[in-house]
Amino acid sequence: MPQADDAAIRARAVQVSRVVVTNGKDFGDLDFRSGLTHAGIVRLREESSVNRNRILQAVLAQCGDLLPSKVVVPSESQIRIRPVH
Repeated sequence: MPQADDAAIRARAVQVSRVVVTNGKDFGDLDFRSGLTHAGIVRLREESSVNRNRILQAVLAQCGDLLPSKVVVPSESQIRIRPVH
């Protein structure tokens, strides 16, 4: 969905129960404002693509079952998990 706006991407992800992986803060902000449930949002910071893939694999392995309705912000040293509600 390369031309879709954040709300459309979020709605589609909810519809098909998919985690949104993003580099931007706007998805997390959108969910905190809306309070709607979702399959999870992982916000990757400015990392190289190799680091992003490694960090995302670690998040899924360590926290995959915790993702629904959470915003996850991982880094090299920690994984921060914030509930939406």
